[in-house]
Amino acid sequence: MSGVMQGFGVIGAIVLVGYVLGRTEVLGDNARDVLAKLSFYVGTPALLMQMLSESDVSVLFSTPLLVTALSTFAAAGLFVLIGLWRSWNVRRTTIGALCSSYVNAGNLGIPIAVYVLGDASLVAPVMLFQLLVMTPIGLTVIDATQDGARGSALGRVLAPFRNPIVICSLIGVGLSVSGTRIPQPVAEPLTLLGHLSVPTVLLAFGISLCGSTLPAGGAERWPVLVSVGLKSFAHPVMAYSIGAGLFGMSGASLFAAVVISALPAAQNLFVYASRYNVGVRLARESILLSTILSVPVLFTVTALLG
Repeated sequence: MSGVMQGFGVIGAIVLVGYVLGRTEVLGDNARDVLAKLSFYVGTPALLMQMLSESDVSVLFSTPLLVTALSTFAAAGLFVLIGLWRSWNVRRTTIGALCSSYVNAGNLGIPIAVYVLGDASLVAPVMLFQLLVMTPIGLTVIDATQDGARGSALGRVLAPFRNPIVICSLIGVGLSVSGTRIPQPVAEPLTLLGHLSVPTVLLAFGISLCGSTLPAGGAERWPVLVSVGLKSFAHPVMAYSIGAGLFGMSGASLFAAVVISALPAAQNLFVYASRYNVGVRLARESILLSTILSVPVLFTVTALLG
C-alpha cells in the first residue's frame, strides 16, 4: 500500500504549503483566486492539450471504462435527484454531483495505479472520460444556468466552448485523432505551463482552508455529507455491482475498476467552483472529507479484492 501513502503524502505536503502561505498572507488577500484562475486559464488547459494529444482515444471504448462511466453517472445522478428533492440551486447541485462522482485520477490516481494496481495506464481511460465527457457536461450546465446569462439559447449552449479547458481538450483530441504531433518549439513551453496545473490547484486549496469552519458544518452540511457519502461509499459499491453483476468481471479488472472508483473527489473541482463562484465551500469540504475517507476505503477494497 505504499502507493496509497505516497499519493496522499504528495498532496498533503503541497496543501500544507498552501495553508502556511494563507496563514502568513505573504501572497496577499487574493492569492487563492489568482492561483485558481492561473490553473483554470493557463495550467490546466496546457496540461490537457498536451496529455490528450498524446493519448489513444480508442481506450474510451472498453468494458472497464463502461463500468466506470455507468457508476459515475449513477453517483452523479443520485446527487441530482436528491438536489431536486431538496430544491437545491441547479449550479450548486452540479458542483455537488461532480464531487460525488469525479475522481482524482491524476495526482493521486497515477501513483496508486502504479504501486497498487501495477499499471499507470489503467487511469488513462478514466481521465479521458472525465475530461471529454464529465467536464464539458458540468461546465455546460453551470454556464447555461449562470445568473444574468444573456443572449440567445444557442449562444448559451455554445458558451462552454469559449471555456479554455473545453477548447484545449477538444484541440488535444483533434490532434490525437489526426495523428498530428505538437511541434517541439510549442510542446516545450506547453509542458512548462502544464506543470503549473496541479501545484496551483493544491496551493489554492490549502489557502482556502485558512479560517474555514469545521467540514460539514453550517448551511452546506447536507450537500457536503451527501456528496461525500456517494463518492466515498456508494460510488465504489456501484462500480463493483455493475462490474461483477452486469458484466461478469472478476479478478484484476474488477479490482482496478473498484479502486479507481474509490478515489476521492478531484481537486480541480475546487478550481471550477472558485472560477464560477458557486459551491466553493461544498467543493472544498467534499474534496477534503472524501480524501480523508478514501484511505480506509482503499485499504478495505485492497483487503477484500486485491
